[in-house]
Amino acid sequence: MRLDEDILQVVHESVGVPGPANATRIVAAMSGGVDSSVVAGLLKHAGYDVIGVTLQLYDHGQAIQRKQACCAGQDIHDARRVAATLDIPHYVLDFESRFKSAVIENFADSYLAGETPIPCVTCNQTVKFADLLSRAQDLGAAALATGHYIRSQKAEDGSCDRELLTPADMSRDQSYFLFATTQAQVDFLRFPLGGLTKTDTRRLATQMNLAIAEKPDSQDICFVPQGGYARVIERLRPDAAAPGDIVHLDGRILGRHDGIVNFTIGQRRGLGVGDGDGSPLYVVALDAPAKTVIVGPRSALLCRYIRLRDVNWLGPSNDECGDGELPVFVKIRSTRPAVGARLRFDPAGAVVILDDGDFGVSPGQACVIYDGPGAGARVFGGGFIAETSIDGTFGSMHADSAPTMPLTAGDPVIHRI
Repeated sequence: MRLDEDILQVVHESVGVPGPANATRIVAAMSGGVDSSVVAGLLKHAGYDVIGVTLQLYDHGQAIQRKQACCAGQDIHDARRVAATLDIPHYVLDFESRFKSAVIENFADSYLAGETPIPCVTCNQTVKFADLLSRAQDLGAAALATGHYIRSQKAEDGSCDRELLTPADMSRDQSYFLFATTQAQVDFLRFPLGGLTKTDTRRLATQMNLAIAEKPDSQDICFVPQGGYARVIERLRPDAAAPGDIVHLDGRILGRHDGIVNFTIGQRRGLGVGDGDGSPLYVVALDAPAKTVIVGPRSALLCRYIRLRDVNWLGPSNDECGDGELPVFVKIRSTRPAVGARLRFDPAGAVVILDDGDFGVSPGQACVIYDGPGAGARVFGGGFIAETSIDGTFGSMHADSAPTMPLTAGDPVIHRI
């Protein structure tokens, strides 16, 4: 079976490595899902020397029962089947210990600090785009290809750097989870699905006779079965279920809770307390050291200023940006479109000022920065939300208590990584 020449040309353009394909080795990260399997297949049909690599990230005896989670035992089996169909070598790398220390432990600590962590970002940052990338280089690969829906291309300024861009299919946009990718990593990574839709991908899987063509997409975080965050964290950190007070913004103690790990900023349901007059209450802050859940009206959730920590900057240099605030677009949730904002750097870090404000922005979430909205927008980078404010005044409990992941941000000024 031969794929359409136009598709193969798209693959060659996405790889963008000089020299003949058959003399160019590419490592394909294979999770066992449709997207990464199609990437391996596209590279093989385009004539590249392809090696498939799958990461074993946690205990398969537990994971194999979770059909909607990635990286489980069944997924490794599926990746092997795809590699056999494509006639490419396939390796499984045991990264369980590294995954536990870099991702799972950080996830638990972040929740205990009153944050809403995003472990998929940490996994990309530490395991997939650091450890796996290093293994790909050890195998003599010219690039590491993944099934993420995002694009990369040579920078328009004529430098050797590559830029990250949002994909053609914005319903599948995964740039939110890749903001922490450093420039050196971006230069080595390739994303062949960036110009395709999910429908295109499944059609190609069928054309290549891959057994996973109709496999459902992953839904859960791989180590959190059925969304049970609290149970996972309580197993890792037994003190996570320590009780405390539920306190209104005006100082009234309204009730007790069984652990702040059960609450997130913006939560309305399941509080178990009322305001007396029937007005709805929301979680507006979590004081982790005091084990206190602070509630109030929805209006108290409004914020306009967001201070970021662990900033990874892929955007323009100081000279290109000029002084003052840089007009940008930002995503503060993966499922929402980018909105207008301004970005400034000061001695304490990066601050994002939302044009229209937002409700329920939680520390620990990512704030990803773009040069525009929609498909084809350049990813400038981003950071993790440290604290929020309505008027630009900071100094909350979250800024110093949150666990940090060391990125390559350097000094808190606009710079190239």
